[in-house]
Amino acid sequence: MNLTISGHHLEVTPALRGYVTSKLDRITRHFDQVVDVRVLLTVDNMKEKERRQRAECSLHVKGRDLFAESSHADLYAAVDELTDKLDRQVGRYKTKVQDHGHVTAKREA
Repeated sequence: MNLTISGHHLEVTPALRGYVTSKLDRITRHFDQVVDVRVLLTVDNMKEKERRQRAECSLHVKGRDLFAESSHADLYAAVDELTDKLDRQVGRYKTKVQDHGHVTAKREA
């Protein structure tokens, strides 16, 4: 899994990088076909104060690209909300693609 964490108007500290990585490990624990993850952490000075910190993530899994974004007053809370959204999306995608064990009826010739 390729993981890219970048910041816009923000320096990505090792503590923040470790926090994002530990949160994204939950997704890879549920679904192991994650190919590429790109996280963008942003601080917007123009927006209202309670939604200034924003976290965006694009997740490339085998067969599809998933995207989620979250904004909050606290960047760590935005990352938590982001990983919850991605976890739900990955769970839905996983149930859609996995084989449910249905046996197809064979035609008799």
